[in-house]
Amino acid sequence: MSANKNRVTVVINDQHYTIIGEDDPSHIRYVAGRVDEKIQALGQLNAGLDTTRKSVLTAVNVMHEYVKLEEENEMLKEEIKQLKNKGNLE
Repeated sequence: MSANKNRVTVVINDQHYTIIGEDDPSHIRYVAGRVDEKIQALGQLNAGLDTTRKSVLTAVNVMHEYVKLEEENEMLKEEIKQLKNKGNLE
């Protein structure tokens, strides 16, 4: 693990956060920007939600997307495995 820690201040949902991590600062800003976009979009659809509810619902939506991508990744891995096996049989 790298000993270099980057401190990056970002704005998410009009709040300033300092994120400390080993990733490139531009990557940290990109991820924070995507989170902010998702919270802002959810807030536009549900104007009455407070910050906590917007944050929780955004986390649920992001996790849903992540799980779907994991499932798709597993299906693709299995498909690749089957194609490799099929290629070895011929």
